[in-house]
Amino acid sequence: MRIDKFLANSGVGSRSEVRKIIKQKKIYVNDVLVKDTSFNVDEKNDIVLFENREVTYKPYVYIMLNKPNGVVSATFDKKLKTVIDILNGDYKTYELFPIGRLDIDTVGLLILTNDGKLAHNLLSPKKHIKKTYYVEYMNELSDEDKLNLQKGVDIGGYITKSDAKIEVLSSNSCYLTISEGKFHQIKKMFNAVGNKVTYLKRVKMNNLVLDANLNEGEYRELSDSELKLLKE
Repeated sequence: MRIDKFLANSGVGSRSEVRKIIKQKKIYVNDVLVKDTSFNVDEKNDIVLFENREVTYKPYVYIMLNKPNGVVSATFDKKLKTVIDILNGDYKTYELFPIGRLDIDTVGLLILTNDGKLAHNLLSPKKHIKKTYYVEYMNELSDEDKLNLQKGVDIGGYITKSDAKIEVLSSNSCYLTISEGKFHQIKKMFNAVGNKVTYLKRVKMNNLVLDANLNEGEYRELSDSELKLLKE
């Protein structure tokens, strides 16, 4: 692998930035000064130093974000703040994107990554990946409402799957787990039983639970064990 690609994929800087760093004679590979951007490096075995600090090759990044209200799940928007904007330039060399989307007024667990294969696996309808939401709503759910939500309701020309699960927490709140992700699905499901969602937060995706210590708008990289939970 070319040294400039290695450095860019390791978060040192953009391709143009790392070329300048190489020209400034700040990169060593196995104690040998690198002067050419086309220099090839073995990303698994070579020791690469930048300003005397070892650079670890990290082709993929996985970020857990507690998405706040008022932010869109997109990489770019002309008018609104995006989940990528929240990073304030961190991980700018990785071309991150959100896995799926949350509505602008929905908060909670969102994964940002540059791993297209993982995104495909988590979003594929064939995988039936479950997502759990904390839901607050206007009216108390009747037994019939709960039954209908779980067996499937018409949300406008589409009947939701019969694998939804509800755990009632109070007269106006519950956990709802679904394996789909239709546009405004949960809001439409509650509308279908004559109710209205007033607050919505995703708290779990597959086996990965949102870190309770992350405030809205905060983020961090996933640990190896958390990434495993997401992939299982």
